Amino acid sequence: MITPNDFKNGMVIRYDGELLQILEFQHIKPGKGPAFVRAKLRNLRTGAIFERTFGNTSEKIEDVFVEQRPMQFLYRDGSSFVFMDQETYDQIPVDESIIGEQAKFLAEGTVCTLHLHEGSVLRVDLPKAVVLEVVETEPGVKGDTASGTAMKPARLETGVEVRVPLFIKVGDKIKVDSTTGEYLERASK
Repeated sequence: MITPNDFKNGMVIRYDGELLQILEFQHIKPGKGPAFVRAKLRNLRTGAIFERTFGNTSEKIEDVFVEQRPMQFLYRDGSSFVFMDQETYDQIPVDESIIGEQAKFLAEGTVCTLHLHEGSVLRVDLPKAVVLEVVETEPGVKGDTASGTAMKPARLETGVEVRVPLFIKVGDKIKVDSTTGEYLERASK
C-alpha cells in the first residue's frame, strides 16, 4: 500500500476497483489549506485518460505490479492476435479490442511490449515506428524527388492506407508512425 505522496510516473495503482497507470502527477501545496496531489491517469482496461485530485495525501492506495514483456506478433486468428514470448516460446492470444486502433499497423514478426497483470494482458504497445511494405500505389512520375511535398495514397501489407511521397513505389518498405499513421521515411534496404 502506498499514499499519493509515493506516486511515480508509470506506476500502476488499483483505485475504485480499476487498474490505473499514473502518466504524470504534481504535488501542490497551496498557501492556505492542506497539500494535495493532482494526477493524470490512464484506465488500463478502457484506455481512457483523465485527471484526478487526491485531497487526502495519507490515503492508502494499492500499488499493482504490472509485468512488461517483449513479445513477437505471430499471426491473426479471427478477432485474436497471437503473440509469442521470446524467452519461453509460449503463445498468448490477445483480443483485438485490447490492441485497438494500432492493430492496423501490426505486421507479422513485429516485437511489441505486452503489459501483463495476473496472467491477463492489459495493453499492447507497438514500437513508435513500424516498417511496412507498400503493396499498392500509383506509379511515380519521372521527376518525382525525395524533396517533393506532394503526397499520394498507398496501401500497406497490413491493409491500412497512408499518404506517401510521390517517389514511393510498390515493393518499397517505409517507416510509419504507429500512433498517428503518418509516413516517416523510406526504410533502408
